[in-house]
Amino acid sequence: MIREMKADLVILGGSTGGTAAALAAASSGKTVIMTEETSWIGGQLTNQAVPPDEHPWIEQFGCTRSYRKFREGVRQYYRDHFPMTSKARNNPYLNPGSGIVSRLCHEPRAALAVLHQMLAPYIHSGRLTILHKYRADQAEVSGDRVDSVTVRHLETNEKIVLQAPFFVDATELGDLLPLAGIEYVTGAESKAQTGEPHAIDGDAAPQDIQSFTYCFAIDYEENEEHIIDKPATYDFWRQYKPDFWPDKLLSLTGVKPSTNEPVEYEIFPGHEKFPLFQYRQIMDPVHFDDSLSLRPVSLVNWPQNDYWLGSIIDVPEEDAARHLYQAKQLSLSLLYWLQNEAPRPDGKQGYPGLRLRPDVVGTEDGLAMYPYIRESRRIQAEFTVLEQHVATASRPDGTAEVFHDSVGVGCYRIDLHPSTGNRPYIDISSLPFQIPLGSLIPKRVKNVLAASKNIGVTHITNGCYRLHPVEWNIGEAAGYCASYCLDHNVLPTDVRNHHETLTDFQQKLVGQGLELQWPKLRPV
Repeated sequence: MIREMKADLVILGGSTGGTAAALAAASSGKTVIMTEETSWIGGQLTNQAVPPDEHPWIEQFGCTRSYRKFREGVRQYYRDHFPMTSKARNNPYLNPGSGIVSRLCHEPRAALAVLHQMLAPYIHSGRLTILHKYRADQAEVSGDRVDSVTVRHLETNEKIVLQAPFFVDATELGDLLPLAGIEYVTGAESKAQTGEPHAIDGDAAPQDIQSFTYCFAIDYEENEEHIIDKPATYDFWRQYKPDFWPDKLLSLTGVKPSTNEPVEYEIFPGHEKFPLFQYRQIMDPVHFDDSLSLRPVSLVNWPQNDYWLGSIIDVPEEDAARHLYQAKQLSLSLLYWLQNEAPRPDGKQGYPGLRLRPDVVGTEDGLAMYPYIRESRRIQAEFTVLEQHVATASRPDGTAEVFHDSVGVGCYRIDLHPSTGNRPYIDISSLPFQIPLGSLIPKRVKNVLAASKNIGVTHITNGCYRLHPVEWNIGEAAGYCASYCLDHNVLPTDVRNHHETLTDFQQKLVGQGLELQWPKLRPV
């Protein structure tokens, strides 16, 4: 017999956005069931092993109160549990890893611990139930409403029917959309469709999707040897040279995303090139007591292990499995190449002292539990954000489009990685932007909200709406919106399209610490 569970809100996917949605709804007094495919909630913060990509003003403004609480919680986690130097302990802007991608580079395990602390009151009280290793398998729909979603355990195949008045799709790939017949878009829209300056010419390309990456953690000790077994497809990756790359992919020559001109890397800093190890370094021993004998640890999410040879969205299951396997092989091949063949400043080859750290990412093979997903299925939304709304070159007055239904803010360059269409980077300046509520609401289906990278954006604007604090804000807004709808017996579209209701909802968001507009700022 298939088990049934009911709640006020069902959240499919324990991603960064899904976790924020659960926190918002549960803190508003609602019962919540959240599913998660892996053993860790948190998405790109945890099971995808990607330290936060953030904007320059993150320490002062430009994120939600709860996201700031998360960031401070990460710093406090290290202060509470690690012997630290007095300088590090007293640094209000502690960056545990000293990574250069962010002002806060930390271990995935630290993020996971803080997320569980933030959710603890609701988990312990029974208000929030998290179903680990469950994936959406089927949806029952009546007209324009989703009635239930059946989820399946990935190891036991046990099925549970989840019922709720409202559903949130916070999966990494927009899994609910095809199951429930919710209209959606994938890949690259055409100029004819969107009018975006950087959209593709000709017809739309639904399978032209940004690369994804299997991240992994490494540390280093010069006088040790930790060489892994040669990956099965290493010989292919060692010779692979993309058409738009100046050298083989497994090399220290890449491209500058904003110009696609050649750029030279180095592994460790010291020779005035971009230092890859320091880029996403998540542990810096300089902050901690020598008694721990810590080593520097870095997460490898580099240009050399982006995988763009095929899509895992809306393709046959065997094709998706093959691309996931090859993406893992690429990451392992990168490590093997680094250990054996990477050129060194001293004229030697290879860094055998690079050690894979499975413990850091919580897996046996040393690769992250889930690939870092940059682009998802995207709902056909009540409102879709276009390049013209946010790109600096499209906004002569120097400000992004003002959205009357703003539910938050974000800021990041429009940053698209190489795609399955064999297209190079698109990296252009954007302006600090707002998140319109209309982008979270499907055009037709009434009781579903999007809460991850599946919102109403395009292939282009996904490039600036996909980062950590923005996804958190999107998820938090979705959670509060579902809660507001339950309290007032309305639908998300009613909230957006009735002035008084929208104003009341926005005031409640502000009261919960969501910032709905930016001060006047320079472009990034």
